[in-house]
Amino acid sequence: MKRMLAALLAAVLLYPFALRSAQAAGPETAAASAILVDAASGRVLYEKNAREKRLIASITKLMTALVAVESTPDLEDEVTIQPADTLAEGSSMYLKPGEKLPLKTLLYGLLLQSGNDAALAVARHCAGDVETFVDWMNQRAVSLGMEDTHFANPNGLNDEAHYSTAADMAVLAAEVLRHEALAEIVGTKSITLGARTFTNHNKLLWQYEGCEGMKTGYTQLAGRTLVSCARREGQLLICVTLSDPDDWKDHAALFDYGFETYPRQVLATAGKVFRRVPVEGSLTRFVAVRTGEDVYYPTAAEEELQAELLLPERAQAPVTEGTIAGKLSFYLGETCVGETYLLYDTDVRRDAVVGSSLLRRVLDFLNRADSAAFLTAFAPHTS
Repeated sequence: MKRMLAALLAAVLLYPFALRSAQAAGPETAAASAILVDAASGRVLYEKNAREKRLIASITKLMTALVAVESTPDLEDEVTIQPADTLAEGSSMYLKPGEKLPLKTLLYGLLLQSGNDAALAVARHCAGDVETFVDWMNQRAVSLGMEDTHFANPNGLNDEAHYSTAADMAVLAAEVLRHEALAEIVGTKSITLGARTFTNHNKLLWQYEGCEGMKTGYTQLAGRTLVSCARREGQLLICVTLSDPDDWKDHAALFDYGFETYPRQVLATAGKVFRRVPVEGSLTRFVAVRTGEDVYYPTAAEEELQAELLLPERAQAPVTEGTIAGKLSFYLGETCVGETYLLYDTDVRRDAVVGSSLLRRVLDFLNRADSAAFLTAFAPHTS
């Protein structure tokens, strides 16, 4: 597509513009490792030893849940609890051998009550045995680019071969949130399913406005681990801390820092008419071009973005509404941070006009004059 646009390209224009936002120092945290990420763009807003491999405890269960829903999409699938499922040490939802319950109930027990027995039952049910399921977890980690992660079990109990990083867990969290069912579960404060009531261990759901949940974890060796997310004015941030004795306070401070220092900026709005392009081969002089999708990016004060415009100098009739006219890209330094195709806003038919006629020459003159005026008048802006 880029080659096709380049063939039509009349000009490539760079327009620097500054976006204003608050500026503040990054907060001090008690975590051994931490990261704060803008979920939509993937931009890292804060990090501390974020790629250091560490034990992760029960935040492991985010991957367990992800692999479960991807391998067994029917959450009403009935699971029969086996004796081996009930032998897990640590936190439990107190499953009983022979008990039958929906996979969905096990996922609530896994993510809200952090049941290690639920993790074993889910793994065995979905893959046939726990070992195969753990292999799937590692394969999914590879597919997500979690290069510093390896799982040895589905529940997060201590094992030298079971580790991850704050950065990798942020990647996992973003993927989990793309699944509506999982996003709903991790954001649930409390729920009663059958005879069981599950209450979320994530206190931020009550303590921090805009928190949408995620997962807690703890073992003596791993310390307190926490993955959380929060939304403000449409912007979603993901925070991960590993071995953090003051994680509730640190997550709240990091969210405040992220929202205040890197607010989401609107770079383009879907469906908005961007400009008009002169048309050749039609009595219609111009055709409007609109932006194809919304583009947002979090920026700090004094950061300068550039907009790169790829658009033909003229459109050749006939033109079909919705077809690609060009592309608008936004850069921070050398990195493209967002882009949208530009689409023709209406149909334009081709008219049979004799090329040497007076009318044709008048239209050509007007097109050239108006085209030059439009190309010099454009300046990207936020809305």
